[in-house]
Amino acid sequence: MMPTKLSVLAALLAAAAFAQSPELTAVVSRPVSRMVELPGEIQPFLAAGLHAKVNGYVERVLVDRGSAVKTGDLLIELSAPEMEAQIAEAEARVQAAGSDRAQAEAQLAAAQANYDRLRKAAETPGAVAGNEVIQAEKQVDAAKALVEARAQSVRTAEAAVRAQRDRVAYLRITAPFDGVITERLVHPGALAGPAADAVLLRLEQVSRLRVVVAVPEEYTGAIARGARVDFRVPAFPDRVFAGTVARTAHALDPGTRTMPVELDAQNPDGALAPGMYPAVKWPVRRSHPAQFVPRTAVVTTTERTFVVRAKNGRAEWVNVTKGAAEGDLIEVSGALQPGDMVVKRATDEIREGTPLR
Repeated sequence: MMPTKLSVLAALLAAAAFAQSPELTAVVSRPVSRMVELPGEIQPFLAAGLHAKVNGYVERVLVDRGSAVKTGDLLIELSAPEMEAQIAEAEARVQAAGSDRAQAEAQLAAAQANYDRLRKAAETPGAVAGNEVIQAEKQVDAAKALVEARAQSVRTAEAAVRAQRDRVAYLRITAPFDGVITERLVHPGALAGPAADAVLLRLEQVSRLRVVVAVPEEYTGAIARGARVDFRVPAFPDRVFAGTVARTAHALDPGTRTMPVELDAQNPDGALAPGMYPAVKWPVRRSHPAQFVPRTAVVTTTERTFVVRAKNGRAEWVNVTKGAAEGDLIEVSGALQPGDMVVKRATDEIREGTPLR
């Protein structure tokens, strides 16, 4: 049976009425608190490449890769026979300077005795010429200056001996902090020293670690120092580790638009290792509520992103910026207020000013 003109017209009118009566929904305001998964990198809390401060041949290497060491433990011994000769030479200079000082002190004693004798004799008028007393006094002053110069020479020579002995102490390379030897790059017989600038050992502290997280710019406003953050590593997928927010870079990487944030993580059983890439459950919290609308309420064209708000019974396009999605809702920011009614399934075919019933 063919439809009549009246039935077709009624269907068109019904369709038009439905098009102008879209379903409306309210803008919802609620606190933002959720978890997002961010990549991280585990780094040692302390790390150092150990060098030789003086030239010498490696005599003994007392540790190897994986060795756990304590602060002050002896790691490498070097040998430098020429240092013993240098110390002996410096000690000989000390003895020579001491002899010169003793001679100068003897000269001072003789000059002082002569001056005292002449000054005593000068108490008798005419016994000693006044010029002789003055000359004797000048000789005493010169002898005192010579004694002081010889004493300074002794001190300089003794300082040279101490310096040489301090250099000998550098032949023993010790651990600057507790940690684990992660790399050994030298063997007995090798020449080491500052000229070679070669790393002999790498020491890392792994009982305490840094977990560096690249936090996107949109989440940096809610970084809470001291907050506990959980993470997992591929090596132990069923185990949850935790760190504490300790440091932030306070600057964004211009290439990635992320801010490096460091967590301090304890590693008492050594399960974690530097170089691991954990998946970090980063808490996203804001001090003020955010506004949410259904995902279908946001219209994106080549020119703008907007929602269609019902204002005084007519359609109004309101520009918005999309944020994070939560289920069927999406965060938006713009000239909206909580409780505003927007079209739940909006399209750009609903033109501004269109009556909404």
